[in-house]
Amino acid sequence: MYCKNCGQECPDDAFYCLNCGTKLRDTQTYYGYKNIRPSLADKPPTYLAQAILVTLFCCLPFGIVAIVYAAQVDTKWAAGDYYGAQEASDKAKTWCMASFIIGLIIGIFYIIAVSG
Repeated sequence: MYCKNCGQECPDDAFYCLNCGTKLRDTQTYYGYKNIRPSLADKPPTYLAQAILVTLFCCLPFGIVAIVYAAQVDTKWAAGDYYGAQEASDKAKTWCMASFIIGLIIGIFYIIAVSG
């Protein structure tokens, strides 16, 4: 699918143009019938608790990014942007994992430096 505003090629399931942000389709008709939302069980996880924990105990900068994406999940879901909610959930998970891994590496180096 191509954006009518800027001509950028976008994924077929995108609601907004990745280049200019123009709305590509009505989010309420994406699932086939107007005003039918996916069930609450389909809502993606927010990873907010994990984001807060890795911010406090692992890597502050990456954890803050994870918190920002985790906070966007509920907002986008409530606005009907189901694709955006899933994308924010995936990014929150990625940043949580990155923060945890960086914190683990720093912790290992700290233990080696203190004991050696």
